[in-house]
Amino acid sequence: MSQLSALIGVLRRQDGDELILEADASPQFLKQGQALRLFLRAVPGDRHQMVVDELLDADQRGELAERGLLVVPHDDPEHGPFEAHLRGPKGERVRLVRHGAADPVAEVAPAAELAAEAVAPAPDGDGPVLLAAVAPDATRGMAGPQLQQLLAYAQERRASDLHLASGEPATLRIDGRLVSTGDHVHEPSELLEGLLSAADRAALAARRSVDLAIALPDGGRFRLNVYPHDGGLAAAVRVLRPSPPPLAQLGLPADLSWVTQLSHGLVLFCGPTGSGKSTTMASLVREILRRRGGLLITLEDPIEYAFAAPSGSLVRQREIGRDVPDFASGLRDALREDPDVLLVGEMRDPDSIQLALTAAETGHVVLASLHSRSAPAAVERIVDAYPPERQHQVRVQLADALRGVVSQRLVPRAQGSGRVPALGVLRVNQAAAAMIRDGKTPQLHSVMQTGAAEGMLPMERCLRRLVAEGVISEADAQP
Repeated sequence: MSQLSALIGVLRRQDGDELILEADASPQFLKQGQALRLFLRAVPGDRHQMVVDELLDADQRGELAERGLLVVPHDDPEHGPFEAHLRGPKGERVRLVRHGAADPVAEVAPAAELAAEAVAPAPDGDGPVLLAAVAPDATRGMAGPQLQQLLAYAQERRASDLHLASGEPATLRIDGRLVSTGDHVHEPSELLEGLLSAADRAALAARRSVDLAIALPDGGRFRLNVYPHDGGLAAAVRVLRPSPPPLAQLGLPADLSWVTQLSHGLVLFCGPTGSGKSTTMASLVREILRRRGGLLITLEDPIEYAFAAPSGSLVRQREIGRDVPDFASGLRDALREDPDVLLVGEMRDPDSIQLALTAAETGHVVLASLHSRSAPAAVERIVDAYPPERQHQVRVQLADALRGVVSQRLVPRAQGSGRVPALGVLRVNQAAAAMIRDGKTPQLHSVMQTGAAEGMLPMERCLRRLVAEGVISEADAQP
């Protein structure tokens, strides 16, 4: 019996479905992504080479030496068909997955190797230029079994976020609070091994972080940010709904239906990360398409909710870095693409701000998010993005294009689990527009205090109402 067949026999007697071999290391046996407690001696380098020779013919060995990655079928005489994933020019790592088991995780080269392959000198010699990835694993794979289990668990616990870091147990954020999942340590580099493409890993090496969105077979959707830290690799995972919830299900303390009735103009949604502003924007866009149809173009980093197109509607969702280089380019393109509604994931720089304002002035409804805590702060943040000599012009343009600002927080319920949204709402009437134009943005707060008849609501009044109704506690209502 060959070395490989003997090891596969051990795997099958334990009802395992995955075997990982590396030279001078102990074999690893797994069942549905979980390591089996089997301890065998390390496989010497010469015996590991015998395994590789058993898997590959001469042509395949040449192909592996050239590419560094190869997937081949292997039919074991006693235990049936497997799929072998080999990595390294000499097959230094071999991963066998039983045919018919969960979708195998594609082997990917280490980040440092991919970064070296994906970066070449610029033609003028001034610096590196990121090249398009052409490796065989250039497309993203599926989440592996272990990661799928963690993501499903996060959904079951109704978590908003999942945090992973080298050497630490996974941590969930539930109702705004961090909760450890236990003592078991999940290594992010292993969990993400089959998910990140070569381009993703090159971006991670070059920019020190990468964003992506993934979907599970059951329809669950997630947004990931992967980044290195002083302890190794880490990932922050946001749990998303497959599609935007109906507006009526959000339980908003203010009526935002006026947004769905706009024929043009800009509406800003602001608040800290995790405040629910993206969900509110998506639900409003869903309602716009349901009520009156039209062409929706979204610019997101990455795409979060998948929008359905009701009768009389078209949906075009573009992901930054995949479908378009940046927000400014996407907005510039959108002005030539006949949209009725634009959803902008974030206005980050003067170019994207200017183009969003132009789109709002030229007959489009633009919904955009901004990281600020209040309506006055949102206005000032936009103005401050420009040099002093341009700020008056921007104020004039903003006063004409802006239709409203919605600031949002999620506050833990006083009784039971879950969180409730608290809103601050500014609708830009003549008084508010004049204040923006004249640089008197701190006075916008007084407009919100006296504008209840127009649907305005200061955040502090909303919080007081929720406290009075017993929905949230006094302590959680503090700024």
